[in-house]
Amino acid sequence: MLHVLNHPLGAHLLTRLRDRDTQPAAFRAFCHQLGLLLALDATRDLPTRDHVIETPVEKHTGRILAQPLAVVPILRAGLGMVQPFVDLFPDVSVGYVGLERDHVTAVARSYYQKLPPLAGKRVLAVDPMLATGGSAVQAIDVLLAAGATDISLVCIVASPEGVRAVEAVHPTVPIFTAALDRELNTKKYILPGLGDFGDRLYGT
Repeated sequence: MLHVLNHPLGAHLLTRLRDRDTQPAAFRAFCHQLGLLLALDATRDLPTRDHVIETPVEKHTGRILAQPLAVVPILRAGLGMVQPFVDLFPDVSVGYVGLERDHVTAVARSYYQKLPPLAGKRVLAVDPMLATGGSAVQAIDVLLAAGATDISLVCIVASPEGVRAVEAVHPTVPIFTAALDRELNTKKYILPGLGDFGDRLYGT
């Protein structure tokens, strides 16, 4: 269920994000651009239906999206991945799940939750870093409890440990990422990774 983005522009943007010298304004721009590629990759199988329109010269039966979408960022870093989905899918619903990782235990705690109706929608949980997988598993649990049945996880960088953790609990949830990195270090940060995504995104 792991899908790793295969696009030269994606590789270019990811390298720019990894670079420690990339400043917050450029980091946000690269995040948005890579988010667009990931959003397209994660929605390539959306169902469509016939829709009859009038072109300037004749009647035409085209195809339009047949399933509503919801994007749910895991706060705070996930906020940086929302705008690409809003840009591509103007009717998308947006929810929020607040999870904060304890830097000592690496265990996430929940502090906020606000979700639109999720039944019948393709729900895209977005979080730039899939490290231990704990936050992702908790977020998916929250979405399932709220009525979601069609969930995908979208991240920028994933660790093998995080992928295994999600697959162990939610084996039917597809994971879309721009890179599968090498491993976690002793502090549960992804290697080679790109540091603390939220801090780099917001200059904190």
